[in-house]
Amino acid sequence: MRRLVSDTLIIAERNLIRLPRAPELLLAFTVQPIMFVLLFRYVFGGAIRTPGYSYVDFLLPGIIVQNIAFGGFVTAIGLNEDVHKGLIDRFRSLPMARPAVLAGRTLADIVTNALSVTILLVTGVIIGFAFHASALHAIAGLGLLLLFGYAFSWFFAFVGLLVSSPESANSVGFIAVFPLTFISSAFVPVSSMPSVLRAFANVNPFTIIVDAMRHLWLGAPAHNSVWGAVVWAFVIMGVFAPLAVGRYRRAAGS
Repeated sequence: MRRLVSDTLIIAERNLIRLPRAPELLLAFTVQPIMFVLLFRYVFGGAIRTPGYSYVDFLLPGIIVQNIAFGGFVTAIGLNEDVHKGLIDRFRSLPMARPAVLAGRTLADIVTNALSVTILLVTGVIIGFAFHASALHAIAGLGLLLLFGYAFSWFFAFVGLLVSSPESANSVGFIAVFPLTFISSAFVPVSSMPSVLRAFANVNPFTIIVDAMRHLWLGAPAHNSVWGAVVWAFVIMGVFAPLAVGRYRRAAGS
């Protein structure tokens, strides 16, 4: 267990150290989230009605959830590169715990997700966002976000090990997650959607996590969305973590 923890931390450190050397990856955690917030706030915000809330208050939980779900792209692309460049085989030759490669990758995502959430919150406050809940609820919301992001890191780890190239990992992950984020309550009230889309949006995990965030940060009605979000996070991990580990073992030839 000590070796697993130590090796996991080393792999996580490796993945974080390489980020400053790849500025294009840092853009995904810094500039891109700010662009999305400003775009929706000032271009689309005037046309979208959100009864009971200003649009910036309504928007920020949704756009943070979207951004944190996409945070696992770095894991997908990085794992795919490691497999095809032979780095996984080099890891296998070292006296290290094999689960540490995936565990370290997903652990590093928690740090990068925390960075992007911080940047989005600061941007949101500057353009008018305000918490309408206690500090305890605000902190609970942050914890829920990181849990949900960690769950999606395992999904992207599986995607990265499944496809044939980093470009494919990017495309497959985008196609799978992008529609889910938009057919949800992230950017518009579900009640404004056509009936078919509304039925899907109501059971969409993104709607549940966004509604949970609005309850924790804005005091919106909960409707069991907080517990639903926690359950969804563990379901996603329960499905994709074993799939990713199994795929990793096959990729490593064990």
